[in-house]
Amino acid sequence: MNFIEEFIKKESSSGILLIIATILALTLKNSMFSEYYSAFLRTPVEIRFADLHIAKPLLLWINDGLMAIFFLLIGLEVKREFIEGQLSTPAQLALPGIAAIGGMLVPALFYTYINFGDETAMRGWAIPTATDIAFALGILALLGKRVPLSLKAFLLALAIIDDLGAIVIIALFYTVELSTLSIAVAASALTILIIMNRLGVTKKAAYITIGVILWVSVLKSGVHATLAGVALAFTIPLKSTSGDNDKTFSMSKDMEHDLHFWVAFFILPLFAFVNAGVDLRNVSLDQMTTGVPLGIMAGLFLGKQIGVFGFSWLAIKVGLAKIPNNSTWLQLYGVSILTGIGFTMSLFVDSLAFTDGNLYQQADKLAVLLASFTAGALGYLILRTAKSNEPGA
Repeated sequence: MNFIEEFIKKESSSGILLIIATILALTLKNSMFSEYYSAFLRTPVEIRFADLHIAKPLLLWINDGLMAIFFLLIGLEVKREFIEGQLSTPAQLALPGIAAIGGMLVPALFYTYINFGDETAMRGWAIPTATDIAFALGILALLGKRVPLSLKAFLLALAIIDDLGAIVIIALFYTVELSTLSIAVAASALTILIIMNRLGVTKKAAYITIGVILWVSVLKSGVHATLAGVALAFTIPLKSTSGDNDKTFSMSKDMEHDLHFWVAFFILPLFAFVNAGVDLRNVSLDQMTTGVPLGIMAGLFLGKQIGVFGFSWLAIKVGLAKIPNNSTWLQLYGVSILTGIGFTMSLFVDSLAFTDGNLYQQADKLAVLLASFTAGALGYLILRTAKSNEPGA
């Protein structure tokens, strides 16, 4: 459990930075500095090496490049949890796995019901299916011993499965026209990484070098570049043996530890800063009650809590899983509400679904922020007032 406590501590600190970055972005976008903020996002950045040329605005370098590192970390966490962590046995996997399915399915149904028939709007069906692990765990950290550690572990496991679901959704539904040559290069790079893993290669530099080639080829292929981070993570050895003294170590855990600081305190806050700048002057109440924004808010705030708690309740009642140790039904419901904090993950999927950031006058982004804030506030209040079965609470 020490790992969980350390992880939550880092995530809660990151959540504070996310809030600061969001407030700063909203302030700049709605002030006299709005044009400077927008110009910063449009800053052209390009890399040229022989015939290889990548030119993108700064916003896309962050969303396609730095977020690939975030997904590399997610991939490392998923791999570790499934092999030796909170998801390594059927008993541990049952409740968060079933809850995660409900937490993705029901919000998607809410969104689909509201936007069915609008082909453009339906591209956003996956926006309310995501959970922002930093914010959700950050709120639990603020509550201290009022929430049993078993519930924190449940939310962590659920969010990891949620992230895995987001990865699958991005791969299947947010891929554009494919480049055969780039896919072939990506497949070759991935094959080399797998061979390196099987041969017991223990040099991080080797994996990173081939990983960069994998990222560039995936970027050029039409498949979203962040998936390269996940693919790289799954090839990095969880257990390795050093040739010098036959000492066993974990390259995967080492990389996870090294990356966590940069992801939590730099990449995610920077992502929030460049994506959360919503021009509130251009958003009206009428816009917020139309298809896409309404679908996002209903999916995140209602769909998430109904899906997670409903599927959890059903799984426990039919004997497929057990309620987390020392927790109550009200506490489980409070945690279920917290899964409606989509924030960074929902904003990311939104950027993939609607590549024209002004298609809905940014009402879609504001919907993510409002629903996430409401879910966080209500979840906190319920967990704050709920009686705990935790000894010493």
